[in-house]
Amino acid sequence: MPDPTATMTPAGIQSAGELSLRRWIAAIVVIEIYLALLWWLASILSVGGWSVIDVLIFICFAIAAPWSVLGVWNAALGLALLRFHSDPLGAVAPFARAANAETPIDVSTAVLMTLRNEDPARAFARMKTVKDSVDATGEGARFSWFVLSDTNDAEVAAREEQYFARWKAAAGADSARLFYRRRADNEGYKAGNLRDFCARWGADYQFMLPLDADSLMDGKTILRMARVGQAYPGIGILQSLVVGAPSTSAFARIFQFGMRHGMRPYTMGSAWWAGDCGPFWGHNALVRIAPFANQCHLPILPGKPPLGGPVLSHDQVEAVLMRRAGFEVRVLPEECGSYEDNPPTLLEYTRRDLRWCQGNMQYLKLLNLEGIKPMSRFQLVWAVMMFVGVPAWTLIIFLAAIKPLDGEDTSLFPTASAAGLYIVFLLMYLAPKLAGFIDIAMTPGGLKRYGGARLFTAGCLTELAFSFLQGASTTMRTSLFMIGLLFGRSVTWNGQARDAHSLPLGIAVSGLWPQTLFGIIVLGFTAWLAPSLVVWSLPLTAGYVLAVPFAMWTASLDAGAALTRSKLCALPEEFEPTPILDALSIALAETQSEAQARA
Repeated sequence: MPDPTATMTPAGIQSAGELSLRRWIAAIVVIEIYLALLWWLASILSVGGWSVIDVLIFICFAIAAPWSVLGVWNAALGLALLRFHSDPLGAVAPFARAANAETPIDVSTAVLMTLRNEDPARAFARMKTVKDSVDATGEGARFSWFVLSDTNDAEVAAREEQYFARWKAAAGADSARLFYRRRADNEGYKAGNLRDFCARWGADYQFMLPLDADSLMDGKTILRMARVGQAYPGIGILQSLVVGAPSTSAFARIFQFGMRHGMRPYTMGSAWWAGDCGPFWGHNALVRIAPFANQCHLPILPGKPPLGGPVLSHDQVEAVLMRRAGFEVRVLPEECGSYEDNPPTLLEYTRRDLRWCQGNMQYLKLLNLEGIKPMSRFQLVWAVMMFVGVPAWTLIIFLAAIKPLDGEDTSLFPTASAAGLYIVFLLMYLAPKLAGFIDIAMTPGGLKRYGGARLFTAGCLTELAFSFLQGASTTMRTSLFMIGLLFGRSVTWNGQARDAHSLPLGIAVSGLWPQTLFGIIVLGFTAWLAPSLVVWSLPLTAGYVLAVPFAMWTASLDAGAALTRSKLCALPEEFEPTPILDALSIALAETQSEAQARA
């Protein structure tokens, strides 16, 4: 075991020995849980002997379970810290005390928004809102503002230039701190966009703060992060905990209700043992430019796409390279004024997920990077396992439906034990969200922030049902996409539809018919071979059969309006609006009025 009194981490934040001890504890607990689950499953499948179906189920479970086991550990640990530790933030993020100081900002930061064929009105309204919030703190002179475009649509590019020209003209003395640049190509994707900034302007700033087209951060949060950066020169990346902003889309509204609750305990728990090798999500984060520009060059992977060429999921690789360069990568695991918009429909969500999938699978070619920390190498493996486990779970569902065909004596099957493992699996799947729900219920005033116990409970139940329906559709599409990767299928990098919109039947069917067919086949086999299990299977199978109506209902503008009126799955910001969200609403309304006037 490591010595808890060993040297400090590079930024002097924690004892490296203590952090290593935490990692050993996490590893031992997770491995023990994992082995216990494997033993439990083996004790069920081995009754009556091992058939081919039994062996396949066991192998798939062994591949898929690690991600869920670590999720349970992070969620349970995060909940314990949040509820029972006297200073949870101090235990996992001791640097946060610098964020709460009132020291003046003496570092220069470039706030960057990267665009590619996005709605300029939407993007510039966000950028202007963030700038106004920072300026209101009195520290605006320390910040410059860059819109970095990779747009290749001529009409969109022209609108970007028009919006920037109007913004700069209205900025007065601040116009010298506003910049717009459009590249002629999309070389290196978003990572190449940021690298181009570093080459052109990076020497003029200590930090950059990348924003996506749907990002929103308030000035107070940005200043807190800047204070941490200037207080700890050994921190290379400081990631904020990004939460979903209120949405009129039914899909985004329900999704981010659960996502917010799951992320809070999960991130707190993972930060306890990940420490200086934390996550980087590519946006809403403070990045120290000098080591990023000098040490975080992304390699061009050998071979052709989809797994060769430029790295798609660049952020975690940059975090690994930053840590290799001797700088810490940290996350601030608390809700603050850091927001994003989530995809408004199931199909938009899966589009984004497939891009992450392909990018994460490219990490297989990066596992032999020289000089990276063992923890960083583990994070790359873990990012791969996140998606490798998806087709394994999908195959388990099909194998379970046809297991009666293996010819074993069903009277010997340990039904009670199998039911117990099934329930444990469902709880594992929901563990991060359940931990978040419990945390809110136990926090003084927590339920009031969500409109009271009755409305919060209704939101939780709605989200839990939603998560099973959404999970079936997305895992099936990811499974099919991963098969396509073997035959050279690749995603395209383009703008995203970020505002609520309805989903026509034809589009829903064309995108989701494989899920529907798979669900009909699985339920058909179950009804034929083991009809008593049909109802039990519905948490995992209903989402396949109902994929099309589910996608259309959650994309319906009327459904979104109804949820908004009823405050179902409402976020705290809907009960107590925040200045930054109010300012954005005004900015968007003004932008829309200007567009109508010009039209």
